[in-house]
Amino acid sequence: MHIYSSHVLVCSGTSCTSKKSPELIKKLEEGIKRKKLDEKIQVITTSCFGLCAEGPIVVVYPEGAIYSNVTLNDIDEIINEHLVKGRIVKRLLSGNNEGNNSYESADFFKKQVRIALRNCGVINPEIIEEYIAYDGYQALGKVLTTMTPEQVIDKVLDSGLRGRGGAGFPTGRKWLFAANAKGDKKYVCCNADEGDPGAFMDRSILEGDPHSIIEAMAIAAYGIGSDQGYIYVRAEYPIAVKRLNIAIDQAKELGLLGDKIFGTDFSFNLELRLGAGAFVCGEETALMTSIEGKRGEPRPRPPFPANKGLFQKPTILNNVETLSNIPIIILKGADWFKTIGTKKSPGTKVFAIGGKINNTGLVEIPMGTTLREVIYDIGGGIPNGKKFKAAQTGGPSGGCIPTEHLDVPIEYDTLIELGSMMGSGGLIIMDEDNCMVDIAKFFLEFSVDESCGKCPPCRIGTKRMYGILKRITEGKGEEGDIETLEELAETIQAAALCGLGKTSPNPVLSTLRYFRHEYEEHIVNKKCSAGVCKELLDYIIIPNDCMGCTKCIKVCPTKAITGKIKEPHIIDQEECIKCGACLEACPFGAIIRK
Repeated sequence: MHIYSSHVLVCSGTSCTSKKSPELIKKLEEGIKRKKLDEKIQVITTSCFGLCAEGPIVVVYPEGAIYSNVTLNDIDEIINEHLVKGRIVKRLLSGNNEGNNSYESADFFKKQVRIALRNCGVINPEIIEEYIAYDGYQALGKVLTTMTPEQVIDKVLDSGLRGRGGAGFPTGRKWLFAANAKGDKKYVCCNADEGDPGAFMDRSILEGDPHSIIEAMAIAAYGIGSDQGYIYVRAEYPIAVKRLNIAIDQAKELGLLGDKIFGTDFSFNLELRLGAGAFVCGEETALMTSIEGKRGEPRPRPPFPANKGLFQKPTILNNVETLSNIPIIILKGADWFKTIGTKKSPGTKVFAIGGKINNTGLVEIPMGTTLREVIYDIGGGIPNGKKFKAAQTGGPSGGCIPTEHLDVPIEYDTLIELGSMMGSGGLIIMDEDNCMVDIAKFFLEFSVDESCGKCPPCRIGTKRMYGILKRITEGKGEEGDIETLEELAETIQAAALCGLGKTSPNPVLSTLRYFRHEYEEHIVNKKCSAGVCKELLDYIIIPNDCMGCTKCIKVCPTKAITGKIKEPHIIDQEECIKCGACLEACPFGAIIRK
């Protein structure tokens, strides 16, 4: 076994790959070989480290230096200065790193606890031996050789693990129901569809640690008495699909999938099914219908999938993040898992942080961490000195959390009390320049587009709600619109067929709960104080401040601005399209938005 004195880890997740990380890896390997250092230094292709905004990321051990936004032009300097001379290239260091002994000690990682993401950014996901070196498949071996199916389910029950896909249903109970269900055939399914806007947690786990999902599904299959599993993954995740296929083939080759695993009587086979990007297929019964080769539409419940699911047989369905916790719970125990998080919500939660925040990316925090800690300690705060306004959790099914609740612990029950929900883990940060009516309209438009159309409350109700919101943002809001929105929302919540339909009004209801004054401002005053809704804006030139430089005239796309050189200009409001180009171009601050 070759022992290297230094390792260079390079992210090859979707974000970094789009920024040419494969070319970086190739140039690193060629440069190291040219310097005859290839016997001392190993380049490791890994996955997402979490610092997505700073990619491509290169981490050099043993120093633990994190280099961010690395380009092809930087590679020679990294090789010559750091790898040859031992000098850290300070100009390339991430703002989250000061040359610590490990990147986990950087500010971005200090309050994180990586369980689901434990191997992401650490191992090469396309080499099964690296997963095995980090205790991979030991949990499966332990389960098959020392535990009964009942003991497996008891351990998952005792851990308190709740489904990370959104609803937070106890994972062990779901497995127990399926184990007790009568059936000659049972199935284990993984939901890797991940359709929420701004969510990429499951994708990153699949890209960085695919074997953990395979191992977890095999453990689940043993627990409920299944021999067949399916991973339903969206086709828009080509890197995840590729690595899953590689991982399945590798596991089969080593006898970790297939017949008589670990020399026991247990057999388990696994197949991929690609989704076409329909949001509704994130709902469990719609997903199973899609696997069957039919149109992805939800089915009435009961019967529940644990009794009659895929192909009308008992089935369990867990999402990627939920499953990623299973092997480590088996190895370290339920009591260990319960030391992390809160009593009602043990463990951690992975969030994809986006929007108005400095450190956009992927974070994993103990349940009970406050929103303030996530935004300011991990996320680095709001850019440009702006004020935090709200955080959207749960995507189209969730709601907004305003400033007054920054210090509320993040867990399933507290978020529901606030009118939001955990969801799969999308976390979108908004500042003072965001219009909350426009935000509600954005998420509702998504729900309208993604409705399968099977039930009238969702198909018709969401469209009516969207129409009202659109009118309000165009300055055509009327008295009684707010009450109509609330009435429609209540009807949809009560009568929609599936969970996605029932939760679709949540973004509207939560913004009405905390930002009702913005709705009233739009309807009564015909104004948008955030300056987002164009039809409610006016751009005005202050005559005394205008120097007549003509810069605004040059950038106006509709010739709405007129005036002579060195004389105050005028904006024709009928011709103005409210684009704001003049405001940005004026060097004297003579143009204001009202």
